[in-house]
Amino acid sequence: MQALFIGQTYIDVTMITDVMPTGDAKDVAKDYAVSFGGNAVTAAFACAKLGHAPDLLTSLADDWLGRMFLDMAARYRIPVHPRKVNRSSLSFILPKDGKRAILRARDDDYLHPFPQLNLGACKALHLDGHQSDAALHYARMCRERGILTSLDGGGLRSNTHELLAFIDVAVVAERLCEQMNLSAEGMLDYLKSRGCRIGGVTEGERGMLWYDEKGVVSRLPALPVPREKVVDTSGAGDVFHGTYLASYLARPQASWRDHFEWARAGSAFKVQHIGNEAGLPARADLDATMAALA
Repeated sequence: MQALFIGQTYIDVTMITDVMPTGDAKDVAKDYAVSFGGNAVTAAFACAKLGHAPDLLTSLADDWLGRMFLDMAARYRIPVHPRKVNRSSLSFILPKDGKRAILRARDDDYLHPFPQLNLGACKALHLDGHQSDAALHYARMCRERGILTSLDGGGLRSNTHELLAFIDVAVVAERLCEQMNLSAEGMLDYLKSRGCRIGGVTEGERGMLWYDEKGVVSRLPALPVPREKVVDTSGAGDVFHGTYLASYLARPQASWRDHFEWARAGSAFKVQHIGNEAGLPARADLDATMAALA
């Protein structure tokens, strides 16, 4: 096991359209994509595309969407450790003008306890807050063993405060700042107070405000993707997380600025493609994106 990612599986249906039909109206989308979804799940696929297939502890239903997901994971050689639910979770995503509307149906009523895994030679753990019991258990275990722990803080959850005490790298969204009534700077102070060695707040096209290994706060600008090339921003943050973890696995001695510069190229690549799978960058895509936009 190179790394362990823990999250909630979705199947994402993304449709490009200029209008949203209401009532009895009908319309035809310009394009669509069907892909895997979920924050940590998409990050795991991004990491795998870059050559470091992590183990994935995630929700799984015995239905046709669940079997579709297993086919997707097998294609990327991702070992799946399922936590059974009755029904698969589904997202409908409608990107438009650099934003995206999302409608979700989720089953997170887990039918069994989380599996006990042998971490072996695991080098990193990535969480998105789903499966709070499993997240806390493995974060604590990894901290005891000196394994890097990473959190995608997309929103406030019941155990966020407790979980952060075991997180080395916490990159959170503006939404979490809003939920906690904190500015971006205030959030960084909060992450420092919880003991996170690296902390950041992603702010879309403005990039990321973050602090490094020495606690120095700076801004990492986003790569300037031309507006006409922005197709689908959904999943850009997940690709960001998966890419910096792949960078860490490949170059554990590199600085976190180096890891995040790779990651922002991953996000810039993603927003130019519809759906999560089409937006996963290979190493050559990262190099080309950095060369084209830097």
